[in-house]
Amino acid sequence: MSRMLNRRDLSRRLASLAGAFGAGRLMLAARPAAAQQALVEGEDYVRIDKPVDVPHDGKIDVIEFFWYGCPHCYAFEPFIEPWIARLPPDVRFQRVAYGFDEVLRERHQRVFYTLEALGLVDALHSKVFDRFHRQRKPIDDEAGMLQFARDNGLDAVKVKDAWSSFAVATKMRRAKALCEAYGVDFVPLVAIQGRFLTTPRTDRDGPRALAAADSLISQARKEG
Repeated sequence: MSRMLNRRDLSRRLASLAGAFGAGRLMLAARPAAAQQALVEGEDYVRIDKPVDVPHDGKIDVIEFFWYGCPHCYAFEPFIEPWIARLPPDVRFQRVAYGFDEVLRERHQRVFYTLEALGLVDALHSKVFDRFHRQRKPIDDEAGMLQFARDNGLDAVKVKDAWSSFAVATKMRRAKALCEAYGVDFVPLVAIQGRFLTTPRTDRDGPRALAAADSLISQARKEG
């Protein structure tokens, strides 16, 4: 059975996450409008007690952990796409695919990393989300991926080769390691420079979460 999180679960898990990282209890109730511009640790984000190592190359490392089967990730997508396009040159952004369904997790991850291996994420990422949530046709196996390829004018042979390739398997192992390093057990989740975590608290809260991410990017830049 799918472990797709509802919003109550997400709030509970984020509160637990804040405690685990020593950031204090995460207050999930909305603050007064006049105070919403101030970034509050434990409320808008948590600081990771034991930072995850990131490359030391002058770039700010930003990761979005997501799952194609997650309705909250789907709701977040229209907000994060234009935000990604506006990121400054010193920010290195990557998506990392995750999943909660024990049976389908790797297959859903493989969908994303197949697209990535073929250089098709920008063109087809949102279409995969639409297929899962608008068309109600999740891509749960290779046959589903090949049908998606045909429906979108792709070379099914190339897609099939990528699906089972060593390169995609390597990407999936790296994704698993990153999810474990960050302790990911809910999505969407945005990690900044291995030090901070933030997430939208409702499906309409994307702009606030991304404003927090902007502030955390600036903070990480100052801290060096």
